[in-house]
Amino acid sequence: MNKIIVIGHLGRDPEMRYTASGQSVTSFSIASTRKFSAGGEQREETDWFNVSAWGRLSELCNQYLTKGRQVYVEGRLHLRSYEGRDGQTRWVNEINLTDVQFLSRGAGAGDEPPPYDNEPGIMDSEPVGDDADDLPF
Repeated sequence: MNKIIVIGHLGRDPEMRYTASGQSVTSFSIASTRKFSAGGEQREETDWFNVSAWGRLSELCNQYLTKGRQVYVEGRLHLRSYEGRDGQTRWVNEINLTDVQFLSRGAGAGDEPPPYDNEPGIMDSEPVGDDADDLPF
């Protein structure tokens, strides 16, 4: 089983692009901070996660999410590689989004999104066929 759940705040506004076959993909990053005590002093630790949403879920994230907004994301952890500008292969972990809950309004956020049905096949939340290789980023 491959499932990850993260609650955090967007570190930047989402970016929506399209694959060569026309499928939308939106990417954004979220920061999740935990507070703990170490040696009698309060500390914080922040982890950053890259997130990719596909299809209708991509469109909703692009429309309603903004930098700073708190969000619940659920998905599948995916390791992918790409070639950097220096020709070196780079590896990155990202969350392929299967469910999202908008928890707070971000600065300048518009109306709340309508509820959606997250049944398989409805949201087209994962790349289909060779689309994963067509990512423009």
